[in-house]
Amino acid sequence: MKTIGEIRAEFSDACAEDYPSLFEKYREDSRSGVVKLLEQYRKKEEALKKEIARTEAMKAFEHKYEHLGYLCGIDEVGRGPLAGPVVACAVILPKDCDILYLNDSKQLTAKKREELYDVIMEKAVSVGIGMAGPQRIDEINILQATYEAMRQAIGNLKVVPQVLLNDAVTIPEVTIPQVPIIKGDAKSISIAAASIVAKVTRDRMMVEYDEVMPGYGFASNKGYGSAAHIEALKKYGPSPIHRASFITHFIG
Repeated sequence: MKTIGEIRAEFSDACAEDYPSLFEKYREDSRSGVVKLLEQYRKKEEALKKEIARTEAMKAFEHKYEHLGYLCGIDEVGRGPLAGPVVACAVILPKDCDILYLNDSKQLTAKKREELYDVIMEKAVSVGIGMAGPQRIDEINILQATYEAMRQAIGNLKVVPQVLLNDAVTIPEVTIPQVPIIKGDAKSISIAAASIVAKVTRDRMMVEYDEVMPGYGFASNKGYGSAAHIEALKKYGPSPIHRASFITHFIG
């Protein structure tokens, strides 16, 4: 008879598809440790089934338009901060995409976003990034800068998509058909993937800025107007990455 440790290792090494046969194999083992182990993995299997169903529900728009060709999800991050760029991302996922846990980046932990970023970059057909810096935002306003970053992201794709799935907006000066989806980052895996890549890309930049310009807390506030950030802004004045048009209420 295998020890509980050996059975635990067997489950640990198994794929989810193997769980039913393992449940059957050990269902008559009455040792409390085995009973608890089986219950733990049954809960894990149930959670996985729910996640697969949730992810499948987020493919509704992908299934609706996939007959047209490549679909591209587009989202941005950084419209609201006082400092740093606005970053847009365009992601084309494969039709048979099997990535789980994709969601609005704001609903995920920083650790989960980093994990998913690597998976998305590995499995995506193509990923394009675009951005507009503080000076450009001040020059043409945040909305136009966001559109510009989105157009850059589309232009940086290695594959031309046939349909764009956008988070809420319709991007001017783009000839590719667009489908704006309200709260799209929670309704489309393509937009969710774009939101994650955009968020991780911008967060990493803000951490780097924090190393060069310490004092503002960019690594933690990511340029958003936290109380500590506003206090630092009043104390030290604006940095080279602050948006002049966003900080007039805080400095003379």
